[in-house]
Amino acid sequence: MEFNENFILGCSAIGAGLAVIAGIGPGVGQGIAAGHAAAAVGRNPGAQSQVRTMMLLGQAVAETTGLYGLLVAILLLFVQPLLP
Repeated sequence: MEFNENFILGCSAIGAGLAVIAGIGPGVGQGIAAGHAAAAVGRNPGAQSQVRTMMLLGQAVAETTGLYGLLVAILLLFVQPLLP
């Protein structure tokens, strides 16, 4: 079965849209982490630097999922390796 160029570009655009949806999870997770960190600092202001360090480290790790989704979307939209 042979696909024309428009079909391949359309599937690439749909795939890019689905890949960008991967950014929802890290956004929600980072919001929850920031809320818990603010609550922890409110309970114990002396541990502010430790709480901030751990929160930023956790958010950096969580953000990689969203960045990978964005990278896949950019590759699908601009590189287009499936075109003849």
